[in-house]
Amino acid sequence: MIALCAWVGATCMVVAPFIIDTAMGKWLAIAGLAMLTVQAVATRSHNLIMLNVLGIGGYLYALYF
Repeated sequence: MIALCAWVGATCMVVAPFIIDTAMGKWLAIAGLAMLTVQAVATRSHNLIMLNVLGIGGYLYALYF
């Protein structure tokens, strides 16, 4: 299950930059980072968890402001 989340999250992050100017692109990046965070938590990669959480916050900020 964690591997599936990681692959889907990585795929979302590969597609998102091409449409990042749209709301869908930002939501795709948020979803990708959230799924990659699942893998980071499982491997106890605290630096990646922090990076992903801050990235999600940044995309949410860009989405609403």
